[in-house]
Amino acid sequence: MQKNSHSPSLVRHALQTLPALVAALFAGHAGASGFQLLEQNASGIGNAFAGSAAVAEDASTVFFNPAGMAYLTPNKKHLAFGLDLIKPQAKFSDRGSVAAYQQVLGNGNGGDAGDLAYVPHAYFVIPLSQQISFGLGMGAPFGLKTEYDPDWNGRFHGIKSDVKTINLNPSLSFKLNDQIAIGVGANWQRLKGEFSSAVNYAALIGYLHGQPGLGGLGLNGLIPTAGYGFSNISGDDSAWGYNLGVLWQATPATRLGLSYRSEMKYHVTGTAGFTPNANLATALGLIATNISQSTADAIAAGLPTRGGAVYMDIKLPDTWILSAQHRLDDRWELLGDLSWTGWSKIQSLDFYYANDNSLLSGTPERWRDTLRVALGTNYKLDGQWTLRGGLAFDEAPVPDSTRTPRLPDSDRTWLSFGAQYRMDADSNLDIGYSHLFVKKSSIYDDGGNPANSGVLIGGYKNSVDILGVQYSKQF
Repeated sequence: MQKNSHSPSLVRHALQTLPALVAALFAGHAGASGFQLLEQNASGIGNAFAGSAAVAEDASTVFFNPAGMAYLTPNKKHLAFGLDLIKPQAKFSDRGSVAAYQQVLGNGNGGDAGDLAYVPHAYFVIPLSQQISFGLGMGAPFGLKTEYDPDWNGRFHGIKSDVKTINLNPSLSFKLNDQIAIGVGANWQRLKGEFSSAVNYAALIGYLHGQPGLGGLGLNGLIPTAGYGFSNISGDDSAWGYNLGVLWQATPATRLGLSYRSEMKYHVTGTAGFTPNANLATALGLIATNISQSTADAIAAGLPTRGGAVYMDIKLPDTWILSAQHRLDDRWELLGDLSWTGWSKIQSLDFYYANDNSLLSGTPERWRDTLRVALGTNYKLDGQWTLRGGLAFDEAPVPDSTRTPRLPDSDRTWLSFGAQYRMDADSNLDIGYSHLFVKKSSIYDDGGNPANSGVLIGGYKNSVDILGVQYSKQF
């Protein structure tokens, strides 16, 4: 075995575990592209969230446009809460993947990586005066869960990604006059994640065998039976941001809304842990026996499998939404949305050890900003029932060249239906359903070092189903 035949750098390439972790922070098949969750209410699902920054029909306007609180029924408190169920489907088809060094391809394509997610949301609005209202919102703007079979072909690229967020959003609206209102809100957001992948111990021992002065220690005899193990990494952090909005009642029948949500800056800290491996322990023992203790300690301390405290700094994207609502007559209403998300902030993802700030891994992502276009309509069937419909097209931020199994994202098209039932003069029940047709995509992922992780080659067939229920009341 030649020196560096499996890895030019022990720290950066001996394992690809942490690039997988970083990708996992943005994993899943969320309702919107990337890892964003638009599902902050159920009343908007039936319209594919068209008109989201303009409709202001219940307390959930706290999230989409805080200025909308000024247009809720005056002199009354408003409450809205609900639950959205999101079921993604992510199925990989292998097209010639290459096994990692001293490994064989796994047991199939990993099954359906999508997993059912529950996204709760709740909002409360109270008027403080004729011009000022206060609102408080709670939701989950990012995250979802994906999980493959533990022995699948891409196990070295990723197995499980479980990301959860919670967002608390106190807000104020100011009604400047009968036509214009503005709003402002603060956002406290908490992110928590747990991630796993396989670890190629054979490649790691192979790398050690190829280093100067270690080739004659017999480490190569441990390689054929070294096999692989697993890593498990968890991390979390909290961040603060803000949101702004303006709402203009241009005519009695037409309303325009513009809202902005700021980026969120995270310093994610966590712990990396690895399953023990007897062959690696034996290899380190041979090294310690035959070279100086200080050199042996330095080698052991430099192994990615040493685990311990890790961190990364990352920005989650900001978003602009421009919305319109137009009432055609007493029954028909048209809605529209154009939104922009600043995914290009994610160009590379770097993870470091906390004890010495050494770079553990860097992964190029090269994400791009995206646009989302949505059109919707409401039809008032009678005094109790309103029917909803919507279509949307949502760009994916992930280029073909950097797609990973943690985030096999692609452009998606929404088809949405829903209904609102007016229970009485002050209470509504909303239900909405959306099916997302996700464009088929291809993947070629070598994990940065094919010897360690193999090359995952294939395609993805994805889709998403969303069902939401919401109760809203004014009192």
